[in-house]
Amino acid sequence: AAMAAPGARGRILSWPRVLLFGDSITEYSFQENGWGAYLAERLVRKCDVVNRGISGYNTRWAKLILPRLITGSSSGDSIVAVTIFFGANDSALKDLNPKQHVPLEEYAANLKSMIQYLKSVDITEDRIILITPPPLQESAWEKACLAKGKRM
Repeated sequence: AAMAAPGARGRILSWPRVLLFGDSITEYSFQENGWGAYLAERLVRKCDVVNRGISGYNTRWAKLILPRLITGSSSGDSIVAVTIFFGANDSALKDLNPKQHVPLEEYAANLKSMIQYLKSVDITEDRIILITPPPLQESAWEKACLAKGKRM
């Protein structure tokens, strides 16, 4: 069968979007066996899974860039879910990494701020998925670093 001629009547096909917003754990999630790749595979032809992971970012910087990723005119209708996955960089030890470290109270406030922003552009709470980083067991981490010949 011939393809439809340009200007042929019919609706443009567009899929709802799932936006993954986070740090490097999100950015690299489309690598082989990554959680983002798995999600995109599961949702193929149902939703477009859009990766907006930004390596090295913490919640302090993320809340500033979020309005540039999702604007009021982005049409909240087309976004069916947004994941927010930050905390690994925020939890960096203040003495060793003051640039990325974010105190716990500010981390919580930044997450609330991002949720409020999303709600303000008509992305309802039921479409916002917070993913928290796993807990850090410092003694096990130190052991793993020493095994690799690195200091914590």
